[in-house]
Parts: sequence; structure tokens; C-alpha cells
Amino acid sequence: MANEKTKALAEKLFYKKKDVFTTKSPAELADMMSFAEDYKAWLDVSKTEREAVAEMIRILTEAGFAEYKLGDSVKAGDKLYYNNRGKSLFAFNIGTEPIENGIRICASHIDSPRLDMKPVPLFENDGIGYLKTHYYGGIRKYQWTTIPLALHGVVTKADGTTVNVTIGEDVGDPVFCISDLLPHLAQDQNQKKLGEAFTGEGLNIMVCSSPYIDEDGAVTDEGVKLNVMAMLNEKYGIVESDFIAAELTAVPTGKAVDVGLDRWLIGGYGHDDRCCAYPSLRALLDNTDSVHTNIMVFADKEEIGSNGATGMRCSLLVDLIDTLSETLGSNGALVRSRSLCLSADVSAAYDPNYPEVYEKRNSAMLHCGVSLCKYTGSRGKAGTNDAPSEYASFVTGMLDKNSVNWQMVELGKIDQGGGGTVAMFIAESNIDTIDIGVPVISMHAPFEIISKADLYETYRAFSAFCK
Repeated sequence: MANEKTKALAEKLFYKKKDVFTTKSPAELADMMSFAEDYKAWLDVSKTEREAVAEMIRILTEAGFAEYKLGDSVKAGDKLYYNNRGKSLFAFNIGTEPIENGIRICASHIDSPRLDMKPVPLFENDGIGYLKTHYYGGIRKYQWTTIPLALHGVVTKADGTTVNVTIGEDVGDPVFCISDLLPHLAQDQNQKKLGEAFTGEGLNIMVCSSPYIDEDGAVTDEGVKLNVMAMLNEKYGIVESDFIAAELTAVPTGKAVDVGLDRWLIGGYGHDDRCCAYPSLRALLDNTDSVHTNIMVFADKEEIGSNGATGMRCSLLVDLIDTLSETLGSNGALVRSRSLCLSADVSAAYDPNYPEVYEKRNSAMLHCGVSLCKYTGSRGKAGTNDAPSEYASFVTGMLDKNSVNWQMVELGKIDQGGGGTVAMFIAESNIDTIDIGVPVISMHAPFEIISKADLYETYRAFSAFCK
């Protein structure tokens, strides 16, 4: 058996993940539980990027943040936010140190996999009314069948007015669903590969099963479809052509819940990546007196490549940095070269049910703290930002200094697949960037699972970065 000196040497030299239960005090564990309750409440009202932006603006406004427009004058101590089309958001404080020292950036995304409605979605088939969907992001299609769904979104009508739609969340609301075959008749389906048994065109949502009956008791052709439109017109004033410009989506109904008898896990829809967005928002709110200028980015479109005017590939972050730099008497290119970024995105937590796809030594374990990922991408590091050694060391040293539990991870086994984040798009603007976030089990499923401990340590990591 090794003596105490040898044990001490091993403790000094070996890297080892540290779970919160053996390293944190009862008071710290209680803080983790409390923080999780605030997060769950926010998640429940933030099931789309528009809803997340609206709720964050409400929170920021209550905390004294004011709306910013490009070119506005700013000064040290200002607390501001920039609302990008209601679908992405930049929240920031102006620090007391010169901006040419660089900006601390924490970039998360607030979109999640879901089922969007097609531009012409409504049809009737053999007495049942359906909405045709076009899935958004990487989903496993079978997971979206036979679960209760809610409709969320906005409809902009021909007269220019916009109405918000939410059906399926309130007590007494109807819900919607996608049917599946009964096992008694699924012999042919069972013979197909999983990816072929469930198709995108088959993800049709049941919305109605009764026809419109006029005053004379008559039913017209497409009576079920007409009944749907009559009800929508009565409640929202919309007609079928309004669907063309609408943003309507189906998401799992219900609230985030505790998982397990010990209540240390949270199950719900949209952890990826809102479980990183909320901690970064809280970190900004709790560190507005920082000497650094901190920018929290809440981006859209990450799940489909970060394209578009609200995605991370848009020049808006660079425009914002350059405009702030010029306003404060500095040069944007110089400021960007000295800025630092945490790409706040989730990682895959090790799942003992499927050990064959993970390389355990380099996997994120539940309750062991925030996960760091030097590179994402797939197979030969394709499509990734590979964080430099110096920056990775800076971040881990910062976390150690603040007693934050952390773990360095990869997504899974090299040849099993891969994934990407917004990190590479930010790094392309000459900003050192590394991925960091909450480990997730069942990522991209309608019901994802995270640890309350990892959520809280992610918040503490972002707070340390902001200070």
C-alpha cells in the first residue's frame, strides 16, 4: 500500500475530476438547489428564442439596464442591452478599465431543436386535421411522436399587426401530438432502419378531428380544416394566408421538473443551450461593478449553422465591439485582439446506458462541474475552434483560483460523429475562444437532463470570468 508521501505526490501530479458532494459544503449544495429553482422558472417561460429574449429583457430592465442602439454614447458603469429583431440579444456593462484592454465575452445560444410549421401547413386527411412540420436542428424523429406538444410563436397579419400564439401550456389548454403505429401492426416498420422508419414528412401534428357545422347543420368539403381556421380566426383574427409569414413551432408542453428521488437532476425541454444562457445572464447581473467590459451574447440559429441576421455568423458582434470601441476612443481591431470569449455551450454527459459511444476518460461526468472543451467538430476536428494552450491554461487557472469544479471533456468517441458550437465564428474575429458549459444527458431530445450542481458551477465559472 502506498505511503502518505506517495499519495500526496499522486494528488499533486494527477488530474482528477472532483464531484461536488465530496468537495462542497452543505451551504454550497443548498445554493445549488436554490439556483436551480430560479433557472427552472425561467426555462418554463422561454421555450422559443423570442420568449427567451422577452423574458431576459424584462429581467434586465428590472435590474436597471437600458436599451442601446448602435452609435449611442456610453460611459463607464453603463448597463445596456441590444435587442436584435426580438430573436437574439446582447447584454453588457461598460467597465472602468480602458476598453483597449479587451472585452470579456460569454456567448450562448437560445434556440433549441423543435418542429417548425411549414409555410402552408394545414390540411385535412380522412376526417383529421393536421399541421405539416419542418424539423429544426438535429432531432431523432421518433422521440417527437406520441408526446404532448404545445404551439408557440408569432403571426404577422396582412395589416402589419403581430399576434402571439401559445396553445397547450396553461391548465385546461388542449395539446397536440404526432401519432405512431400500434405494435400489433408495426411489423414492416420494425424492419426498417431507425432513420427510415420515421420521416420528416411523417411528422404531422394532429390539431382537430371535428368538422365545421353551419347554422343549417351542414358540413362542407374540408370541414375539419375549415373548423380549425374558424377557431383560429375567432381567437387570433388570422386567415390561412397568414401562416406564410408566421413563425409557429411545436415544442414539448409542460414544465421543467426534478428527476430522481434525491432531486439533483433537472429534466425538461431546451436545456441545450438555455442552461448556459441563464447562468451567463445571472453572472452579468451579479457583476455589473466589474472593471471589465462584459458582453453576454444570446444568439439564435446555432442549431442550424448560426446563419442569418440573428445567428452568430452575422457581423453584429463585431459591429457592436467596433462601435463601442470608437465611442470610447479606441480601435475595434485592437480591442478584439485583446478580448477573450467563453463559448457557452453544453457538452455530452457520460451516459452509463450507452458506454460504447463514449471515451470515459475524456467524457463529462454528472455532478463534476462545468465542462471545458478545447475543440468540438467531428472526426479529424473538422469544423472547430481549437483553443490555444495559453488560453486553456488561463481559463482553468481562473476556475481553480475561484474553487470552481471543472472537467476537460470531448463529445464522445472520435468516429461516432461530432458537433459544433459558435466558438469558431467568434475566433474568426481574432478573439481567443474556448467552449465551456453544462453536461447534458439525452441532448436534443424533447426531455433533456442536467445536474443542478453542474448548472451552478457553470454560473460560478461565468461569474469568475466577469469579475
